[in-house]
Amino acid sequence: MLKDLSIKLHSLTVFRNLLSDPVIRNLLAFLDSAEGDTRLSVDIYASFIKSLYESGFQSLASYVADIASSDENIRIRYITRKEALPSLIEESAKQELQILQEVCDLSPEKLKSLLSYDGYLPSFKEEKLSLSEIYAHRTENIHKYGYGMYAKYRMFYLSEGRIVPVVNPDRTTLSELIDYKREQKIILDNTAALLSGKPASNILLTGDAGTGKSSTIKAIVNELYSKGLRILEVRKEQLRELPKILDELTDNPLKFIVFIDDLSFQKDDDNFSALKAILEGSVSAKGQNVVIYATSNRRHLVKESFSDRDGDDIHRNDTIQEIISLSERFGIQVTFSRPDKKTYLDIVHHLADSAGIEYEEEKIDLAAERFVLSRGSRSARAARQFVDNIISGNIIL
Repeated sequence: MLKDLSIKLHSLTVFRNLLSDPVIRNLLAFLDSAEGDTRLSVDIYASFIKSLYESGFQSLASYVADIASSDENIRIRYITRKEALPSLIEESAKQELQILQEVCDLSPEKLKSLLSYDGYLPSFKEEKLSLSEIYAHRTENIHKYGYGMYAKYRMFYLSEGRIVPVVNPDRTTLSELIDYKREQKIILDNTAALLSGKPASNILLTGDAGTGKSSTIKAIVNELYSKGLRILEVRKEQLRELPKILDELTDNPLKFIVFIDDLSFQKDDDNFSALKAILEGSVSAKGQNVVIYATSNRRHLVKESFSDRDGDDIHRNDTIQEIISLSERFGIQVTFSRPDKKTYLDIVHHLADSAGIEYEEEKIDLAAERFVLSRGSRSARAARQFVDNIISGNIIL
């Protein structure tokens, strides 16, 4: 009976987080109200369907399978820590999956039959699936799917010491990035090594602004997301928080890029020491599932002045060596040089073709060169801005 299903759902323990899910919460509210006031019950039923639609699903079964498989619970934590799973927890999970299977098996007709109302009511798709098989597959491949917010999102950032998902991430793909294929391959190969459990290096990407350093890293995450790769962006001033965050990521079955964009330091910057300690391997060293990728427009990362070189520090040579050696603590350094004229125009042509712009090559080349002269130098970013200006009508060919 559907009334018994409500009681069963309230008994969930391992999967108790699901009771706070908006779809399940509205479904429970409907089941508990179905024998009461008809108008109230219809209103709650409509709220249930609305929350299902807003989740991006039209099938209740698929939705339940998705939230159950990605749920962060005590059973998953035992598995990710590779600890023996207590039999009581395993039995609870098994029985609760059967309860959730009953939710998957619900049909709109079954729910509507509880109402003494013959008018139109919205519906949802029926779908036959085995929740226990889906859950077993997701658990066996937890290193690819992840759990909790890491199962739903691919990009994250640090906010007040907490890891927060990026709801609308950058969708740049490698196919959209023209040129720099050799540089991309170095980073891609290192990241593939990380995913396969092989030793992987921290990478420093240096070069001129607008050459695609940051875009390359994000594109690689988009390329390898389905294989278990995630990215966490950290600002320079947050580096002292990294040891705690790295401890949090160590037991996670996924692989992570800790991304530091536009990195540079003043000589006496405390964050310099924090990053140095992490790269050298401090007490809170990063796990084997984490690499650090940083971008910088400066090869040595630390802003020097002539006074630093010629000052009265009797150990100034040691000081200067310490300053410039930070970049050497990255296992791999990749340089993105500014594109020459031919490469710049090739990027322009590719972007214009992708945007469906019709053009005469001679005219677009002249316009692209005029555009870049006003910005000082050629870059992939300048090419993108030029084509965007054509699309918006600011530049007429």
